[in-house]
Amino acid sequence: MDTPAEVSAALASTGYLSDDALDTVVFLAREMQRPLLLEGEPGTGKTALAEALAQVQDVPLIRLQCYEGIDASQALYDWDFARQILHLRTLEAATKDGALDPSEAEKSLFDERFLLARPVLRALRQSVGQSPAVLLVDEVDRADDEFEAFLLEVLSSWSVSIPELGTVTAATPPTVVLTSNRTRELHDALKRRCLYHWIDHPGLEREVAIVRSRLPEVSEALARQVAGVVQQLRAEPLLKQPGVAETLDWARALQRLGAAELDLETAARTLGAVVKYREDTDRVKHALDRMLAS
Repeated sequence: MDTPAEVSAALASTGYLSDDALDTVVFLAREMQRPLLLEGEPGTGKTALAEALAQVQDVPLIRLQCYEGIDASQALYDWDFARQILHLRTLEAATKDGALDPSEAEKSLFDERFLLARPVLRALRQSVGQSPAVLLVDEVDRADDEFEAFLLEVLSSWSVSIPELGTVTAATPPTVVLTSNRTRELHDALKRRCLYHWIDHPGLEREVAIVRSRLPEVSEALARQVAGVVQQLRAEPLLKQPGVAETLDWARALQRLGAAELDLETAARTLGAVVKYREDTDRVKHALDRMLAS
Protein backbone atom coordinates (compact mmCIF):
# COMPACT_ATOMS: atom_id res chain seq x y z
CA MET A 1 0.00 0.00 0.00
CA ASP A 2 2.40 2.62 -1.31
CA THR A 3 -0.17 5.29 -2.16
CA PRO A 4 -3.57 6.39 -0.82
CA ALA A 5 -5.14 4.88 -3.93
CA GLU A 6 -3.59 1.50 -3.10
CA VAL A 7 -4.89 1.83 0.47
CA SER A 8 -8.38 2.40 -0.94
CA ALA A 9 -8.16 -0.63 -3.22
CA ALA A 10 -6.79 -2.85 -0.46
CA LEU A 11 -9.53 -1.84 2.00
CA ALA A 12 -12.17 -2.30 -0.70
CA SER A 13 -10.96 -5.88 -1.22
CA THR A 14 -12.13 -6.63 2.35
CA GLY A 15 -15.50 -4.95 1.80
CA TYR A 16 -14.52 -1.73 3.61
CA LEU A 17 -15.31 1.27 1.39
CA SER A 18 -13.45 4.38 2.49
CA ASP A 19 -13.16 7.89 1.06
CA ASP A 20 -10.18 9.93 -0.14
CA ALA A 21 -9.58 11.68 3.18
CA LEU A 22 -9.57 8.42 5.15
CA ASP A 23 -7.36 6.69 2.58
CA THR A 24 -4.84 9.53 2.90
CA VAL A 25 -4.70 9.56 6.70
CA VAL A 26 -4.35 5.76 6.84
CA PHE A 27 -1.50 5.95 4.32
CA LEU A 28 0.23 8.70 6.32
CA ALA A 29 -0.21 6.85 9.62
CA ARG A 30 1.57 3.84 8.13
CA GLU A 31 4.32 5.89 6.48
CA MET A 32 4.99 8.07 9.54
CA GLN A 33 4.48 5.23 12.06
CA ARG A 34 1.99 7.33 13.94
CA PRO A 35 -1.13 6.11 15.78
CA LEU A 36 -4.42 6.83 14.07
CA LEU A 37 -7.15 8.36 16.23
CA LEU A 38 -10.65 7.89 14.83
CA GLU A 39 -13.62 9.73 16.29
CA GLY A 40 -17.23 9.59 15.20
CA GLU A 41 -20.69 8.36 16.07
CA PRO A 42 -21.09 4.69 17.00
CA GLY A 43 -21.52 2.44 13.98
CA THR A 44 -19.60 4.55 11.46
CA GLY A 45 -16.90 1.94 10.85
CA LYS A 46 -14.08 2.92 13.21
CA THR A 47 -13.49 -0.56 14.63
CA ALA A 48 -14.15 -2.12 11.23
CA LEU A 49 -11.26 -0.11 9.76
CA ALA A 50 -8.79 -1.71 12.18
CA GLU A 51 -10.19 -5.14 11.33
CA ALA A 52 -9.83 -4.41 7.60
CA LEU A 53 -6.22 -3.22 8.04
CA ALA A 54 -5.30 -6.43 9.85
CA GLN A 55 -6.97 -8.48 7.13
CA VAL A 56 -5.24 -6.58 4.35
CA GLN A 57 -1.80 -6.96 5.93
CA ASP A 58 -2.50 -10.56 7.00
CA VAL A 59 -1.36 -9.81 10.57
CA PRO A 60 -3.01 -10.40 13.95
CA LEU A 61 -5.55 -7.90 15.23
CA ILE A 62 -4.88 -7.32 18.94
CA ARG A 63 -7.79 -5.55 20.61
CA LEU A 64 -7.79 -3.62 23.85
CA GLN A 65 -11.37 -2.78 24.85
CA CYS A 66 -11.35 0.24 27.15
CA TYR A 67 -13.83 0.73 29.97
CA GLU A 68 -14.23 2.85 33.06
CA GLY A 69 -11.60 1.89 35.63
CA ILE A 70 -9.18 0.13 33.28
CA ASP A 71 -5.56 0.48 34.40
CA ALA A 72 -2.12 -0.10 32.94
CA SER A 73 -1.76 -3.64 34.27
CA GLN A 74 -4.88 -4.75 32.41
CA ALA A 75 -3.44 -3.37 29.20
CA LEU A 76 0.18 -4.32 29.72
CA TYR A 77 0.91 -7.49 31.71
CA ASP A 78 0.21 -9.46 34.86
CA TRP A 79 1.75 -12.44 36.63
CA ASP A 80 0.14 -15.87 36.72
CA PHE A 81 -0.11 -16.08 40.51
CA ALA A 82 -1.70 -19.54 40.53
CA ARG A 83 1.19 -21.06 38.58
CA GLN A 84 3.72 -19.11 40.65
CA ILE A 85 2.29 -20.59 43.86
CA LEU A 86 2.42 -24.12 42.45
CA HIS A 87 5.98 -23.51 41.31
CA LEU A 88 6.95 -22.13 44.72
CA ARG A 89 5.50 -25.16 46.53
CA THR A 90 7.49 -27.47 44.26
CA LEU A 91 10.65 -25.54 44.95
CA GLU A 92 10.00 -25.47 48.68
CA ALA A 93 9.79 -29.25 48.69
CA ALA A 94 13.07 -29.44 46.78
CA THR A 95 14.74 -26.89 49.05
CA LYS A 96 14.15 -29.05 52.14
CA ASP A 97 16.60 -31.52 50.66
CA GLY A 98 19.08 -28.74 49.98
CA ALA A 99 18.56 -28.98 46.24
CA LEU A 100 17.84 -25.29 45.68
CA ASP A 101 18.84 -22.04 47.31
CA PRO A 102 15.85 -19.94 48.55
CA SER A 103 17.13 -16.80 46.80
CA GLU A 104 17.21 -18.68 43.51
CA ALA A 105 13.65 -19.85 44.15
CA GLU A 106 12.53 -16.26 44.59
CA LYS A 107 14.17 -15.20 41.34
CA SER A 108 12.54 -18.04 39.43
CA LEU A 109 9.06 -16.83 40.38
CA PHE A 110 9.34 -13.95 37.91
CA ASP A 111 10.36 -15.98 34.94
CA GLU A 112 9.05 -15.32 31.44
CA ARG A 113 6.88 -18.44 31.59
CA PHE A 114 4.73 -16.90 34.35
CA LEU A 115 4.18 -13.62 32.49
CA LEU A 116 0.66 -12.97 31.18
CA ALA A 117 1.07 -10.55 28.29
CA ARG A 118 -1.91 -8.21 27.84
CA PRO A 119 -2.80 -6.50 24.52
CA VAL A 120 -0.29 -3.63 24.57
CA LEU A 121 2.69 -5.84 25.46
CA ARG A 122 1.62 -8.49 22.94
CA ALA A 123 1.42 -5.86 20.22
CA LEU A 124 4.91 -4.53 21.01
CA ARG A 125 6.35 -8.03 20.86
CA GLN A 126 4.50 -9.13 17.76
CA SER A 127 6.28 -8.99 14.42
CA VAL A 128 5.29 -10.86 11.27
CA GLY A 129 7.87 -10.30 8.51
CA GLN A 130 7.96 -6.57 7.86
CA SER A 131 4.38 -6.04 8.99
CA PRO A 132 3.67 -5.55 12.69
CA ALA A 133 0.39 -6.40 14.38
CA VAL A 134 -2.58 -4.04 14.36
CA LEU A 135 -3.33 -2.81 17.88
CA LEU A 136 -6.91 -1.59 18.28
CA VAL A 137 -7.49 0.55 21.37
CA ASP A 138 -11.27 0.64 21.24
CA GLU A 139 -13.39 3.36 22.90
CA VAL A 140 -10.45 5.06 24.58
CA ASP A 141 -12.81 7.84 25.70
CA ARG A 142 -14.21 5.43 28.32
CA ALA A 143 -10.86 5.28 30.15
CA ASP A 144 -9.61 7.92 32.60
CA ASP A 145 -6.81 10.51 32.48
CA GLU A 146 -4.27 8.22 34.14
CA PHE A 147 -4.77 5.55 31.50
CA GLU A 148 -4.43 8.17 28.75
CA ALA A 149 -1.09 9.20 30.23
CA PHE A 150 0.06 5.56 30.20
CA LEU A 151 -0.94 5.19 26.55
CA LEU A 152 0.84 8.40 25.63
CA GLU A 153 4.07 7.11 27.19
CA VAL A 154 3.87 3.81 25.33
CA LEU A 155 2.97 5.43 22.01
CA SER A 156 5.83 7.92 22.34
CA SER A 157 8.57 5.37 23.02
CA TRP A 158 7.08 2.14 21.63
CA SER A 159 8.43 0.45 24.74
CA VAL A 160 7.37 -0.65 28.21
CA SER A 161 9.35 -1.49 31.31
CA ILE A 162 8.82 -4.72 33.24
CA PRO A 163 10.80 -4.31 36.49
CA GLU A 164 11.44 -8.04 36.89
CA LEU A 165 12.49 -8.64 33.26
CA GLY A 166 13.65 -5.33 31.77
CA THR A 167 12.45 -3.09 28.95
CA VAL A 168 10.51 -4.41 25.97
CA THR A 169 10.92 -2.29 22.83
CA ALA A 170 9.05 -2.94 19.61
CA ALA A 171 11.38 -4.00 16.80
CA THR A 172 8.79 -2.59 14.41
CA PRO A 173 6.06 -0.38 15.91
CA PRO A 174 2.58 -1.85 15.61
CA THR A 175 -0.10 -0.20 13.53
CA VAL A 176 -2.18 1.49 16.22
CA VAL A 177 -5.82 2.52 15.78
CA LEU A 178 -7.54 4.32 18.65
CA THR A 179 -11.29 4.86 18.48
CA SER A 180 -13.48 7.28 20.41
CA ASN A 181 -17.23 7.87 20.45
CA ARG A 182 -16.49 11.25 22.02
CA THR A 183 -18.32 10.63 25.28
CA ARG A 184 -15.63 12.91 26.70
CA GLU A 185 -12.83 15.00 25.23
CA LEU A 186 -9.42 13.35 25.02
CA HIS A 187 -6.37 15.28 26.19
CA ASP A 188 -4.48 17.39 23.68
CA ALA A 189 -1.23 15.54 24.44
CA LEU A 190 -2.66 12.24 23.21
CA LYS A 191 -4.23 13.89 20.17
CA ARG A 192 -0.90 15.52 19.24
CA ARG A 193 0.78 12.12 19.21
CA CYS A 194 -1.79 10.77 16.74
CA LEU A 195 -3.03 11.52 13.27
CA TYR A 196 -6.69 12.44 13.65
CA HIS A 197 -9.72 11.69 11.50
CA TRP A 198 -13.43 12.17 12.07
CA ILE A 199 -15.54 9.43 10.47
CA ASP A 200 -19.00 10.64 9.61
CA HIS A 201 -22.01 8.70 8.40
CA PRO A 202 -21.70 8.00 4.67
CA GLY A 203 -23.88 9.61 2.03
CA LEU A 204 -26.61 7.62 0.32
CA GLU A 205 -24.61 6.36 -2.66
CA ARG A 206 -21.65 5.24 -0.56
CA GLU A 207 -23.93 3.55 1.95
CA VAL A 208 -25.66 1.63 -0.84
CA ALA A 209 -22.24 0.64 -2.15
CA ILE A 210 -21.20 -0.54 1.34
CA VAL A 211 -24.30 -2.72 1.64
CA ARG A 212 -23.76 -4.20 -1.80
CA SER A 213 -20.07 -4.82 -1.06
CA ARG A 214 -20.60 -6.46 2.34
CA LEU A 215 -23.87 -8.21 1.43
CA PRO A 216 -23.76 -9.04 -2.29
CA GLU A 217 -26.80 -11.30 -1.88
CA VAL A 218 -28.95 -8.23 -1.16
CA SER A 219 -30.45 -6.76 -4.32
CA GLU A 220 -29.62 -3.26 -5.50
CA ALA A 221 -33.24 -2.17 -5.05
CA LEU A 222 -33.52 -3.45 -1.47
CA ALA A 223 -30.10 -2.01 -0.53
CA ARG A 224 -31.17 1.39 -1.84
CA GLN A 225 -34.49 1.28 0.02
CA VAL A 226 -32.86 0.32 3.31
CA ALA A 227 -30.07 2.90 2.99
CA GLY A 228 -32.59 5.56 2.00
CA VAL A 229 -34.75 4.99 5.07
CA VAL A 230 -31.70 4.90 7.35
CA GLN A 231 -30.52 8.20 5.89
CA GLN A 232 -33.89 9.70 6.82
CA LEU A 233 -33.78 8.15 10.30
CA ARG A 234 -30.54 10.01 10.97
CA ALA A 235 -32.37 13.26 10.38
CA GLU A 236 -34.92 12.40 13.07
CA PRO A 237 -34.44 13.42 16.75
CA LEU A 238 -33.58 9.90 17.91
CA LEU A 239 -31.82 8.92 21.12
CA LYS A 240 -29.37 6.88 19.03
CA GLN A 241 -28.90 7.38 15.33
CA PRO A 242 -28.41 4.16 13.36
CA GLY A 243 -24.92 3.60 12.01
CA VAL A 244 -23.72 1.61 9.03
CA ALA A 245 -23.64 -1.47 11.26
CA GLU A 246 -27.41 -1.13 11.75
CA THR A 247 -27.94 -0.60 8.03
CA LEU A 248 -26.13 -3.86 7.34
CA ASP A 249 -28.06 -5.69 10.07
CA TRP A 250 -31.38 -4.46 8.69
CA ALA A 251 -30.52 -5.42 5.12
CA ARG A 252 -29.31 -8.84 6.29
CA ALA A 253 -32.50 -9.40 8.32
CA LEU A 254 -34.73 -8.50 5.39
CA GLN A 255 -32.77 -10.77 3.07
CA ARG A 256 -33.10 -13.67 5.54
CA LEU A 257 -36.86 -13.10 5.59
CA GLY A 258 -36.94 -13.32 1.81
CA ALA A 259 -38.12 -9.72 1.40
CA ALA A 260 -37.70 -8.41 -2.13
CA GLU A 261 -38.57 -4.87 -1.10
CA LEU A 262 -39.06 -2.83 2.06
CA ASP A 263 -42.78 -2.37 2.68
CA LEU A 264 -44.47 -0.81 5.70
CA GLU A 265 -45.42 -4.09 7.41
CA THR A 266 -41.99 -5.69 7.01
CA ALA A 267 -40.21 -2.52 8.07
CA ALA A 268 -42.30 -2.29 11.26
CA ARG A 269 -41.63 -5.94 12.14
CA THR A 270 -37.86 -5.64 11.69
CA LEU A 271 -37.20 -2.27 13.30
CA GLY A 272 -35.30 -3.98 16.10
CA ALA A 273 -32.38 -4.43 13.72
CA VAL A 274 -31.94 -0.69 13.25
CA VAL A 275 -33.57 1.10 16.22
CA LYS A 276 -32.41 0.29 19.76
CA TYR A 277 -34.62 2.34 22.08
CA ARG A 278 -38.33 1.99 22.78
CA GLU A 279 -38.87 5.74 22.48
CA ASP A 280 -37.13 5.74 19.09
CA THR A 281 -39.19 2.75 17.94
CA ASP A 282 -42.46 4.52 18.73
CA ARG A 283 -41.28 7.69 16.99
CA VAL A 284 -40.07 5.84 13.91
CA LYS A 285 -43.23 3.74 13.51
CA HIS A 286 -45.26 6.92 13.13
CA ALA A 287 -42.90 8.20 10.44
CA LEU A 288 -42.29 5.01 8.43
CA ASP A 289 -45.14 5.59 6.01
CA ARG A 290 -43.72 8.99 5.09
CA MET A 291 -40.17 7.65 4.79
CA LEU A 292 -41.10 4.75 2.54
CA ALA A 293 -43.16 7.01 0.32
CA SER A 294 -40.29 9.44 -0.28
